[in-house]
Amino acid sequence: MALKAGWNGRFFEDFTVGDVYKHPLGRTITATDNSWFTMLTLNTAHPHYDANYAAHTAFGKPLVNSCFTLSLVTGQSVTDVSQNVFANLGWDEVRLPNPVYEGDTIYAESEVLELRPSGSRPELGIVTIKTIGYNQDGTIVVSFKRTLMVYRQGQGPGGTYRPEPKRG
Repeated sequence: MALKAGWNGRFFEDFTVGDVYKHPLGRTITATDNSWFTMLTLNTAHPHYDANYAAHTAFGKPLVNSCFTLSLVTGQSVTDVSQNVFANLGWDEVRLPNPVYEGDTIYAESEVLELRPSGSRPELGIVTIKTIGYNQDGTIVVSFKRTLMVYRQGQGPGGTYRPEPKRG
């Protein structure tokens, strides 16, 4: 039996300015997701967890917590962008142009905007991307720029952190 490595993400050298990654996983947001995230973060804004209150707003139904939307879309990008991250440096220009509702399915894609070697850590590079999240109708619900430090090939923990299974 041949051992085949799974996808291990991109390293700094694997990025090219202008590349666009359509992240593979969509995610349907449930009322439970919205309620739990809202409670975990102590966001007491009524439209996120009080359906009766939300029914009396211009939206007419509960809104998904916008921090959940930002977190979800960031998470959707990890497989393609930050699987080999050393550190996130920041999110900039976060925009929420349209509401997200319970039951919406969110998809995401990212474009590589800028690459540069780290001036202080030669084993790392700095990547800036623009990510958009959009719903099942293609309506953009969040966009942001994100800057992160990514390991160069052959640097970082690699496979050394992972134990091998003990077989019979």
